[in-house]
Amino acid sequence: QVQLVESGGGSVQSGGSLRLSCGASGYTYSRLCMGWFRQPPDNEREGIAWIYSDGSTTYADSVKGRFTISLDNAKNTLYLQMNSLKPEDTAMYYCAANLPPAGLPDFLVKSWCQRKRADFGYWGQGTQVTVSS
Repeated sequence: QVQLVESGGGSVQSGGSLRLSCGASGYTYSRLCMGWFRQPPDNEREGIAWIYSDGSTTYADSVKGRFTISLDNAKNTLYLQMNSLKPEDTAMYYCAANLPPAGLPDFLVKSWCQRKRADFGYWGQGTQVTVSS
């Protein structure tokens, strides 16, 4: 069982920065698919950043060039560095994880994670980010 706990949310002014953290327990990051999602008020949840077992990353267009997803395997912690924040970034932010099948060879983990990037099985409780103009 994977447990995720986010922290680092808060209120900032437009143009400011925040760094979100997501601590994981119950499993190591080496084979997990990890991502950050957000849900603005009165909107659906959307995926914004993903990181894969080879260290490669993918971003939604809305955050590309401003947000950076990273992973510290030693600390079992996922990060989302958010720069140049805008009021439209206001949302509840969630980290999420998927656990590939135990028998899946390591070289197939990334492609499995990519296929599943809209369908995560484990979620944190969320952390609120509010950006004022």
